[in-house]
Amino acid sequence: MGISQVTLVLLLVYSFCCPIKLLGECDCLVPEAGSVKSHAWRSALRWSDSSLLSMQSENAKSEGTFQVTMLPGDGVGPELMHAVKEVFKAASVPVVFDEHHLSEVQNMASEEKLDQVVDSMKESKVALIGKIHTPMEYKGELASYDMRLRRKLDLFANVVHVKSLPGYKTRHNNLDLVIIREQTEGEYSSLEHESAKGVIECLKIITRAKSQRIAKFAFDYATKKGRSKVTAVHKANIMKLGDGLFLQCCEEVAELYPKIKFDTMIIDNCCMQLVQNPYQFDVLVMPNLYGNIIDNLAAGLVGGAGVVPGESYSAEYAVFEMGARHPFAQAVGRNIANPTAMLLSAANMLRHLNLEFHSNLIADAVKKVIKVGKVRTRDLGGYSTTSDFVKSVIDNLHPHYGA
Repeated sequence: MGISQVTLVLLLVYSFCCPIKLLGECDCLVPEAGSVKSHAWRSALRWSDSSLLSMQSENAKSEGTFQVTMLPGDGVGPELMHAVKEVFKAASVPVVFDEHHLSEVQNMASEEKLDQVVDSMKESKVALIGKIHTPMEYKGELASYDMRLRRKLDLFANVVHVKSLPGYKTRHNNLDLVIIREQTEGEYSSLEHESAKGVIECLKIITRAKSQRIAKFAFDYATKKGRSKVTAVHKANIMKLGDGLFLQCCEEVAELYPKIKFDTMIIDNCCMQLVQNPYQFDVLVMPNLYGNIIDNLAAGLVGGAGVVPGESYSAEYAVFEMGARHPFAQAVGRNIANPTAMLLSAANMLRHLNLEFHSNLIADAVKKVIKVGKVRTRDLGGYSTTSDFVKSVIDNLHPHYGA
């Protein structure tokens, strides 16, 4: 009997003895090491390794394929999205991307394109997006397309989970903190005007309703994720009415969550404390501009913009993106961008879609590549290309059994 026949027999016997367990979890038929049967058994396991993804995919497809809106954005965004597509294909992820291009710097932005993206989101409810770069030049419209999209979808809560990656050492290791940012008002309200020649007034809008909403989101998040403390970051000592209202709302909401410890910190002190002793923080909640700054500062603590995933939520939609939004324009076309953050964001998106198997598969593969340390992009001190990293992730999608 040839090895292929032995393999078939073993699989048939296995399916009779262990109909519930996944192949490889039952040791009732494992022969002694070194025997011909042992070699055939390992061959069967390797076959199951390569077929497990497709079987999982078929089960998922029988329940329906998920449509996801994709916005590659600017800079290295298109290259990172290509990386995601390659990994999704290798992992047989049952997701179909509805791809749209919205870019102010590439003259691919218009009200019509924005409406097309919104219509896609109304259907999919979920999106994976790159950084939509905002030019500094004023061309008659203060609100960027990125901000207009977030307002149309009411993506009020931005969540960035800053966590150290095992295998990559930084000044502070074993970090695990979450930054929650209100991102529909504050300094990003796009309300500016010249009140007199040479005098510009830029309005910062803080409302009770949105401050209470983001505070409740932060405490609900802490409760759901088993976190113990929420810190409200502010500048109420100077902006007594605006930040004062935000702080007051956080304090009122905190009283409804007696099991969650609550404290406050002024934004400038928060920046210093994050650099000196970031371990004191758990969940931080703050208005728009402070969140933008703290997101990037905290990302630098664990490796930079290339390794931190992020996500934004409304009551109806979920958007997954990089935690520190950076187009990395100088890397365009050079095949050197780090796809870690985008791949981890994509894995988080799959978890949101209840595709736990595929989510864990991809996230574990990415983290294993980082931990092993043989393939690292330039931002992490290595010389590997984006393609090298993606190939290594794909190679680690399949667990290996024996030689």
